[in-house]
Amino acid sequence: MNYPFWDIPILGSGWVIGIIAIFHVMISQFAVGGGFYLPLAERKALRMPEGQLRAEWLAELVRYSKFFLILTAVFGTVSGVGIWFAISLTHPEATSTLIHYFLFVWAIEWVVFLVEVTSLAVYYSTWNRIDPKLHLVVGWVYGGVSFFTLFTINGILTFMLTPGDAWLSVAGSGHEASKFAFAFFNPTFWPSLFLRALVCCSLAGIWALISVSHIDGEKQPELKSGLVRWSVKWVAPSFVAMPFLMAWYYAMLPASQRALLQLGIDTVNAGTFSILTRMALVVIVASATIVGVAYFFAYRSPLQFNLSRAISILLLALLATGAGEYSREMLRKPYVIGRWMYSNGVRVPYVARINQEGYLAHSMWTWQGQVMKDRLVSPGTTDANDPALSYSRGEAIFRGECGSCHTLAGYRPLKSLLAGRDRANIASFITMLHDYKPDSPYRKFMPPMVGTQQDIDDLAGYFDFHINPPQPGAQKPVQTAQK
Repeated sequence: MNYPFWDIPILGSGWVIGIIAIFHVMISQFAVGGGFYLPLAERKALRMPEGQLRAEWLAELVRYSKFFLILTAVFGTVSGVGIWFAISLTHPEATSTLIHYFLFVWAIEWVVFLVEVTSLAVYYSTWNRIDPKLHLVVGWVYGGVSFFTLFTINGILTFMLTPGDAWLSVAGSGHEASKFAFAFFNPTFWPSLFLRALVCCSLAGIWALISVSHIDGEKQPELKSGLVRWSVKWVAPSFVAMPFLMAWYYAMLPASQRALLQLGIDTVNAGTFSILTRMALVVIVASATIVGVAYFFAYRSPLQFNLSRAISILLLALLATGAGEYSREMLRKPYVIGRWMYSNGVRVPYVARINQEGYLAHSMWTWQGQVMKDRLVSPGTTDANDPALSYSRGEAIFRGECGSCHTLAGYRPLKSLLAGRDRANIASFITMLHDYKPDSPYRKFMPPMVGTQQDIDDLAGYFDFHINPPQPGAQKPVQTAQK
């Protein structure tokens, strides 16, 4: 525990990240796709003959660019800051690693992001004020820099899943910079980039359908038909190419992550779907439904296309995005950085050392020294095994080793998982997680429980206290605030 613990009751800190991430991805990837949608739509309008339809297209694009500016530059920016703030609190050890190894990538990304926001503001504010050809160039500048932000972030996100053998061979040695290119352009970099680019195009079309749904089909039938069908064409290509890109992505995954997917596939007939399989099926079904709804209710009937139909497509996209992001997170299990750091922040090479010295041996965020011991031990005793002391140690271990994924009685509740077990049985379960044998059913998803036998006993006692509360009149360990 090198950092303090961020306690989110019931919901758990992981879902705080998830909720922000789903909406941020919907907007941020729209910002990339829209960066190409706008200049291409403007170019299409400028190539039309002078007349009413061309003027209507350009007027609608002016209105759409305002909607685009507000949604992406305001809500996208705020949610982007929010997601990294939440991640730094939930996974501080992993965040610190990413900052240290990709410092200049972050710096480049933020500089490019400033150019992105500035060029978008210039693009919106110069409609009908500068030469149309120059205005179109500004649009292309925005599209290029917005894609570059995706390019940089994609390298960091894919590194977390597949850092690659080259980087892992020097990880922890102080020479990680020598393998920077291998870490950034890691095995899943290119398939992920193409997948995300296709999703960006689809979201550009879906959000555009929201914007153009307000057009009165009776008063402006040609304008509405043209824009609705133009927007639907942005949705379809990704679903044609996606199966091939997914196969490429799957081929680049490490064997352990492919095993997670295979586990769910192998158990489909038995009805024991893994959560990863369920989310993958949600993505497939939602994506296919989007194509069907967009074709039948938008492309074939553009004049009847209204806001309710547009929202139904957007909600399906939200469902597919949420399931996709959840699947991406689950695919990393039991790691937060593949084969280097477990999801609870424990570095893989440090497991043996922690098992020998104890999980709390070097923690500055738990009690230290005799002064704190005197506060935790029951009055009149100096026994280090006092129940109050054991409880506090167990609570600290739970927060550090389990709290990033589990709560006691909320999301992924350990009280439910361990319900009906006595202390000895709970200790046996924790020992199984500690031994981390190859045939353990939890090994594919959960990191090992690290620490000494004393740590196992303290954690077992902490769980036992909450699962089998002491009877009235029995001594309760004192819960104390941690440093």
